Parts: sequence; C-alpha cells; structure tokens
Amino acid sequence: MSTPYPFTAVVGQTDLRLALLLNAVSPAVGGVLVRGEKGTAKSTAVRALSALLPQVDVVPGCRFSCAPGAPDPACPDGPHEQGPGAARPARMVELPVGASEDRLVGALDIERALAEGVKAFEPGLLADAHRGILYVDEVNLLHDHLIDLLLDAAAMGASYVEREGVSVRHAARFLLVGTMNPEEGELRPQLLDRFGLTVEVAASREPAQRVEVVRRRLAYEDDPAGFATRWSGEEQDVRARVVAARALLPKVRLGDASLLQIAATCAGFEVDGMRADIVMARTATALAAWAGRGDVRKEDVRQAALLALPHRRRRNPFDAPGLDEDKLDEILDRFPDEEPENDPEPDPDPEPEGPDDGGPQDGGPDGGGGGVPPQGGPEAPQAPEAPAPEDAPDDAPETPDSPAHQPASQDGAAPEQAAVRAAEPFRTKMLSVPGLGEGASGRRSRARTAHGRTTGAQRPRGQLTKLHLAATVQAAAPHQKARGRTGRGLVVRKDDLRQATREGREGNLVLFVVDASGSMAARQRMSAVKGAVLSLLLDAYQRRDKVGLITFRGSAAELALPPTSSVDAAAVRLEQLPTGGRTPLAAGLLKAHEVLRIERLRDPSRRSLLVVVTDGRATSAGSTGSAGARGSAGSAASADGDPRVLAGRSARLLQAQGVASVVVDCESGPVRLGLAGVLAGDLGGPAVTLDGLRADSLAGLVKNVRTASDTHRRAA
Repeated sequence: MSTPYPFTAVVGQTDLRLALLLNAVSPAVGGVLVRGEKGTAKSTAVRALSALLPQVDVVPGCRFSCAPGAPDPACPDGPHEQGPGAARPARMVELPVGASEDRLVGALDIERALAEGVKAFEPGLLADAHRGILYVDEVNLLHDHLIDLLLDAAAMGASYVEREGVSVRHAARFLLVGTMNPEEGELRPQLLDRFGLTVEVAASREPAQRVEVVRRRLAYEDDPAGFATRWSGEEQDVRARVVAARALLPKVRLGDASLLQIAATCAGFEVDGMRADIVMARTATALAAWAGRGDVRKEDVRQAALLALPHRRRRNPFDAPGLDEDKLDEILDRFPDEEPENDPEPDPDPEPEGPDDGGPQDGGPDGGGGGVPPQGGPEAPQAPEAPAPEDAPDDAPETPDSPAHQPASQDGAAPEQAAVRAAEPFRTKMLSVPGLGEGASGRRSRARTAHGRTTGAQRPRGQLTKLHLAATVQAAAPHQKARGRTGRGLVVRKDDLRQATREGREGNLVLFVVDASGSMAARQRMSAVKGAVLSLLLDAYQRRDKVGLITFRGSAAELALPPTSSVDAAAVRLEQLPTGGRTPLAAGLLKAHEVLRIERLRDPSRRSLLVVVTDGRATSAGSTGSAGARGSAGSAASADGDPRVLAGRSARLLQAQGVASVVVDCESGPVRLGLAGVLAGDLGGPAVTLDGLRADSLAGLVKNVRTASDTHRRAA
C-alpha cells in the first residue's frame, strides 16, 4: 500500500483544509464540494484526510462495518451477537466516474431471489464507506441518477436497494467529499445544495509558495515513507485536535443571538429553503469546537457563511459562485453577540484556522488568512462597447456583398468592431435530434436509457440491472414441465431472464457556428444575436448538453471553444467575441464538419445538433480547413471561386453525413434576401428567426430537426 501524502504538508489552501477538518469534527455538516482548476491539491488533500480520522470499532466479519456497541438491527449480515469489536482505520472509498448503479449501492441476485426466495446481496461502495469517507473525483461528470442515489444516502444515513419487490437496507453514514473542475461543467443547483460546504481553490501566484509546493512534492516522491515520518508529529497533533473537538462539540452552546445572525444572513442573501440555516448552524458549532471554545461567536457565523452560502445564493446560471463580504459584514453588524458564558475548556486558539504548514506561505495572499474563500477565478477585462455606425441602422436594406455598410478596409472588408454585450436571455423553444439515441442521460432528445418509461424487453447484454418480470415469466413458463417443476415456485434459469428496455432523454453535443463578420457588426443586431445564443446556451445547460463554439469572420473559421460540458466557458467566449471582416460561411461549416467528425470518434454514442447563427451571406471562400474537407466540398467551387457555391456544397456535405441542423436567421430590416432559408435547405434542417426562437412567440418551430437521413434511421 502506498504512503499517502501528509495532510499537514499541503501548502496553503487554508480554506480547503479547514472545510475538510470541520467535517471530520462534525460529519453532520454534510460534506464538502471542492471547486477549482486542475493541479491545486484537491485530490491530495482529500486522500490525506483519512489518516487524521480516529480508528473505528467494527463487528468482526460484518461487511457493513456495524459498531459492536450498537449494531444496526437491519444489517443484512445480522443479527450480531454482543462481543468485543475489532479496531481498524477509517476507510477512504473512491467512487469512479464510470461506476454503475450496482457498484454504488450493491446488487441483488435476482435469479436466486425469484427461484429460491433468498436475499443474496453483494454490498456496494456505500457499504464500504460507512463510518468513513466517500470521495467522488470529478463529481460534475458523474451521471445524474448516481448523484441522486449518493446524496439521498448521505441525507438519510442509509442505502435502500429494491428490485421487483425484494428490498435490502443497510446503514450508510459517511463524510461525502466531491471535487470538480468548473471548466468541465457544473452541477445542477439542487445537487449543489446537498453539499454542506463548498470551497473555491486556485493555484498560488506567489513564487515563494509555488517553490515550496514543488520542494515538498519532490521530497515526497523521492522518499514517501521518510517524508511522512518527518510530518508525523504535525499529523498526530491535528489528529488529537480532531478527537478533542469531537468530544467538545456536544457542549458547544449556540445562543439565540447566533441563531438570529444565521437566520438574518440566509434571509439577506435570499437562499432557498432552510437547509442553508441548518448547515450554517452546524458549521458554526464545529468551528467553535475546533477553536476549543464553548460558545459560538460572530466570527464563527461569518466563516460558516463563507463556506456554506456561496453555492446556495440565488444567481444566474452563468454567474460565478461567491459572496459579497461587505454585505455579509453589514448584516452581522446589526446583530451583536451575546455575552459569552464561561467556556468549559480554555481557548487555545481563538482563530478558526486550519493546521500550520510549518512555513511562511500561510500568510501569503493565496495561503489564506482568516480562511476567506477566493471569490471565483480571474475575469478577463471587458472591452468597451463600440458605438453603432450611424449610417448602418438595423432596418436598412442589405445586399449580399455589402456587409452592413461598415467602413471598408483595403481588402474591402469591414474593420473589426469591439465586443458588445449580449441582450437579455429568454426561454427558447426546444430543439431535439430526431430518432432514438443511446447517449448519456440528459433532457433533450429521445433515447434508450437506464431510467425512464418501460417500452419493452430484451435478453440482457452483460449483467442484468432492470428485470422485466412479465417477460421473464413468459420466457420460463413453457419449460416448467421439462424442468420437472413440482412445487409452487417457478423454475427460472439464466436464459429466461429479460432486461427491461426503457426510454428517456439524452444529452447531445450542441455545436454553435456563429457568424461574426461585418454583416453582423451593427451594435443592436449583434447584441440580439448574442442574446439568442446565450439563451440557447442556457437551454443547453438545463438539458445537460455538451457545447462547442465556432466563429467565422475575415478569411477563416476558429474553434473558439472545443466541445465541453462547461456552458459557462462558452458564455464567456461569446461575451468577448469581436466582429468584423468578410463572411467565410463555407469555412465555418467545414470547421463544424471537422469538429463533429473528431467528436464521433471520441464519443460515438453522443448525437450532435448543429446550430448555425447567420444571415446566410457568404462573401469570402476563406480557409476551408483540412484537405479532405476541401476535396469533398470545394473542388468544383475552386474553379469559379463563388463563396456561395462553396457554402452550399459545404452544407450538403453536412447533410449527407446525417448531421441534425437548425439555422437561426439573423437577417433584419424590411428587405430580406432569404439566404438563411436557402442555407437551411442545403443543411436539411429548419430555419427560425430570432423572434421565432422564443418559446412564447406565435411563430411555429418544428420540435424535431429534420435531416436527410431520417428515413434511413427509421428503417434501421
């Protein structure tokens, strides 16, 4: 077994260590969600925490870690006889992202349950984590139904497994810790709320602190055992402090003044529900116990708010989590502390900080100081808005080759315009991919999924997970006489078992191809376009899609954001998008063809939806991407050099590949050329105006995007 990195040797990250230790003192706090960029010691700190937890006494031979003094009466391995227990270290169980439901909660042997009437149960990871730590790395990439099961067990302290009338229950009380990189996607708000605390971590920008990180890591890799030995004294001190804080916790007094501060803070930040108040109360109590005090003080309430509220406050989906500390101080100043009673024990440490690193880095700007979580990541400076050209009003007539009357550069293209803000987002009509997919669970297109309504039965491929009871009985019934059935029980064999097929919804890859050329550069027009794309991004966020962003202008197309689960990142790239130049529509479409081809190789089960946002103009052939794409779409067009011909061929190439597409027509003004409609016809999908994209508009929009391959898919 490898030697874990010592918890007390982690450099900086005061708030991360404090949040973990508070949960070690009081598991009722509800776990920790650690958000941050890669390489910030998230996993290292979590894995090191288990060494600081006290040992647990268990019933010998019990697979569910029952306590000898108070065994679980419903334990599947029980009933247990009273007797001495066996001490073992607290476990740290890691849940892989690709784990199945059976691996998480355990599995019932359905065949034995039907044929013999016995509950043959194989425990899962929830049973292994009982009275220890359950760690989920990249929790935002975990399937939603697994997160639901995980958080339900954490809230109830028990896991229930039910299959076709057969049920098993066992205790599952654990410290839940999840880590995630926000760039790879967010958790749903209702799931964020189930984590007690959240911490934002970032790499230090102080050279001295970064040097210390490298020095300690290299020393650990050269001699893990020796490095751990050098830190054993600090580890023992923190372990003893955790034990002392646990013993003090029931004696800590949470007075009415502190409760009023907690309630006023939660009300002031308009958090939903009462979970935030409860978590803040438990956290403030744990902070007082960690500091060795018998009363909760205002500084405990303030620190609890910084850890428990950032992910619960009301915010727009694309807003970074955080808390206005000036507003927090203003609320708390209105409610003074009560006069403290005599503490049951002396106060060895009045400040609720984490363990000392043994170095000077804790006083640095990134090492903490008072345990204040960093508020979000660095933001890119916003470019000033460019005024709209006076000679290019929104309702002015436009021609195919005059890009919105912008002042021309030497090559005849409109100059680049500074980025403009997006208009207010709105609720859009749902676009979905036709046919029946088998991709990751989501909320957009129809698909065969593990959860949903039952539509049929089939022979299981691999392990049986969802039994179709009627189909199983029907398959076994004709063979009962040949199998020598004599009693009331049904003789069932493995070949008789049938898996239920279910239909639900899947998430798709929504690839946006946005025209950023001069013909889109008028300020009000581009603001409306960005507002529409932002609305579609919000819809993709709610439907659990992956998104990608391609922009085209000047002489080329650019993959501004590779396909990712982080819709927030797409919104940032969209906000910073400048405009200007000619319109290389073909280059944008061929770039989309290339990106979708690569994504099909990476994730064959995830289907794609192409959303082209343009007025349909094509004034430049541009750089058409790879040689294969040029050969497929542009060989004939190169002779006459007509950008519109090349754009049409590029669109038909995507249609031939079966790509589901929709064109958002951005053309404005009283005179409309209808070029976006022509493009939609070449792509084999519908065209919808900006107004028609709204869910509350009267304009009709087909829900399922039609492609040329619909007939072949239905036949298949």
